[in-house]
Amino acid sequence: MTEKKTFLLAAVLGLSFSIACSLLADELDAVQEADLQNPLMRSALAFLENPAPLADSVAATEAEMKTYTEMIPGTNLTFTMVPIKGGKFTMGSPDGEEGRNDDEGPQIEIEVKPFWMEEHETTWLAFEQFALKHLRQGRRQTDVLTERERLADALAAPTNLWGISDSHDNKGKAGYPAAGMTIYAAQVYCKWLTAITGRYYRLPTEAEWEYACRAGTATRFSFGDDEGDIDDYAWWFDNTMGDVQQVKQLKPNPWGLYDMHGNVAEWVLERYAADTYANRQPGTFATPVRPALSRVGGQDGINVVRGGSADSDEPADLRSARRLRYDERWRADDPQFPKSIWWITNNPSVGFRVVRPLEPPKTEEEAKLYEPDPQIWLEYRKTNTRD
Repeated sequence: MTEKKTFLLAAVLGLSFSIACSLLADELDAVQEADLQNPLMRSALAFLENPAPLADSVAATEAEMKTYTEMIPGTNLTFTMVPIKGGKFTMGSPDGEEGRNDDEGPQIEIEVKPFWMEEHETTWLAFEQFALKHLRQGRRQTDVLTERERLADALAAPTNLWGISDSHDNKGKAGYPAAGMTIYAAQVYCKWLTAITGRYYRLPTEAEWEYACRAGTATRFSFGDDEGDIDDYAWWFDNTMGDVQQVKQLKPNPWGLYDMHGNVAEWVLERYAADTYANRQPGTFATPVRPALSRVGGQDGINVVRGGSADSDEPADLRSARRLRYDERWRADDPQFPKSIWWITNNPSVGFRVVRPLEPPKTEEEAKLYEPDPQIWLEYRKTNTRD
């Protein structure tokens, strides 16, 4: 090949490479711009105007709060929300409580504002409408979507689920609690639920969870101090051999909430610290002492779970005051790099339930204390764009 031909070929290849790089850059810019427009980037407060009609869900005062059944629009799936009246309670456990850990004290009186709580753990059939995109996949091209449905369909959702452990064996089975998701996935589900209903759903704070679990009691469990009654109220290792069970099979606590002890441990909005209670201020509880961080992994991702699980082999782990925490071993078998922000591969017994405060946050700044950080998703998207 002559020197001139070689030069021309190199010029053509160089131009082609330049064009390809330019097109790729344009495509990446378009993807990044689309990501910035995703509803996840907006505060959930933007979704509260003109909620989907549901008479019993409307209340201006605590006295007007009623039990109501929410239906996920576009499905026949429902879940029940139980009103929890505000009040004071003693958070933590006394020094002499059997099975007590040091991070459960010192006890402190907390006043909790009224809220609704899901009567049982969020089920797989509900969660997968969002997480596995079942709701959007079930829509027909001829469907006329409401603005809420378009928002919900567009909201960022988890990457496909890895089938590498037993964390997700109950997927699709009616009545089983969703499990094996990170706190980030649970928080984004709450935002999705808010977008599609117009009612403000989120995870409970740690104080709200313990208040609801105790249901007016001050004993080790909501049913008393005697472990001999535990099989009537809780799924744990001795009566499950570690297998998560369907919700609402056992007795509820005094406020009508099921499976607060055992079955799946539940994410709450508190980042773990051994001295959390020492840093609480007595009085009205408004925000967590150390708000949960959505980022999973490392010291920043050690968030609290409550209630114990079907895999708990000690009744003491199911006590009302027991605090458990995220463990990095829960994602040990995740083959992705970086590891998923959505799924836990090695713990089939971590789930959640939603709450709805009577008074939603008044400002976007306040809402940030309860909502997932969109930046985490944006950073993850740069290195893992798998659908």
